[in-house]
Amino acid sequence: MSRKKETPAEDMNFETSMAELEGIVEALEEESLSLSEMIDRYERGNQLIVQCDGFLKQAKLRLEKLSIREENENVLASDSEMCQSPAPATPPTDHDDDSISLF
Repeated sequence: MSRKKETPAEDMNFETSMAELEGIVEALEEESLSLSEMIDRYERGNQLIVQCDGFLKQAKLRLEKLSIREENENVLASDSEMCQSPAPATPPTDHDDDSISLF
């Protein structure tokens, strides 16, 4: 059974890596491979698993950063709204009228 030249795992995206990994699993389940071919496919599968795990970890970090940024923006927006609310009106004092008074 001839195999086409493998693309280095680090040059592949998540979807391509997963598709190849699924193909490897199917080939291993067929049991029509020689022991050497099975070992080669198993090694390639492990490379792809490591690659996919890296993609998932990067995606998780990006989502966490977005979540934190969104939370911070919400806090800043609520703080800004509190600062922009009008100051409470103060009741007029005796000094506000125009009449002259000693006391």
